[in-house]
Amino acid sequence: MTDPSRPEDRDASPSGEKAAALRRLHVAGDPLVLPNAWDAASARMAEAAGLPAVATSSAATAAVLGYDDGEAAPVEEVLAAAGRIVRAVSLPVTVDFERGYGLAPAELVERFAATGAVGLNLEDSNPPDGNMVDVAEQTDFLAAVRDAAVSLNVDLVINARTDAFLRRSGPPEAQLAATLDRGARYLAAGADCVYPIGVGDPDVIRVLAEGIPGPVNVAYGLGKLSLAELAALGVARVSFGPALQRHLYTTFGSALFSAVASGENPFTP
Repeated sequence: MTDPSRPEDRDASPSGEKAAALRRLHVAGDPLVLPNAWDAASARMAEAAGLPAVATSSAATAAVLGYDDGEAAPVEEVLAAAGRIVRAVSLPVTVDFERGYGLAPAELVERFAATGAVGLNLEDSNPPDGNMVDVAEQTDFLAAVRDAAVSLNVDLVINARTDAFLRRSGPPEAQLAATLDRGARYLAAGADCVYPIGVGDPDVIRVLAEGIPGPVNVAYGLGKLSLAELAALGVARVSFGPALQRHLYTTFGSALFSAVASGENPFTP
């Protein structure tokens, strides 16, 4: 007999198997490393490199769609981009879905699941203004997304991003306390992982990894801490966000395209 409250019993479809595989990759001390993709081509590069899953970055995806980050891209285009990435690779795909683009939980799950992606980030500050969402409201939202997924027999790996550090919500000690509290509540509401974006201090990361009762996701932070150091701190997932795309596109703009514009050969060092 299956129990829909248990992640492993929610969905026995191929997508459900990918969700279960993605969930198992979140191991404290042996983190899932996700150099976030932004389109089908970059997702294929991630797969060819031997990575076990593909994640997207909302900022990077919005940029290639011609929009700013912060839910400025129409949700239809974001979902279509996710679908193209899923079709391009055989790996589990998890999507940075900001705060859900204003979709009600049931519609969010139904439309998101149609892309074939099996994981999503949901954040707890409002994209247009950066204000933190009340913790009870965000907890209820995450619980409603999980309940909708169970009702639709869809297994989703929910990465609950919490933004107290990013938004500098209060003094450092208040940011830490809020993150620990929100992290525990979000996991209890049905999230699989907690993403305290904006934290880079190793002592704080250790406190979060030890104090949040579930997997913790940390941003790579342009290499200030190595992957080995993040693993030693107990991190279970490492994200690169839009950093790789921005680094690559800076090279396009500052070197390759500039060389073409000035009549030079862009293929010579």
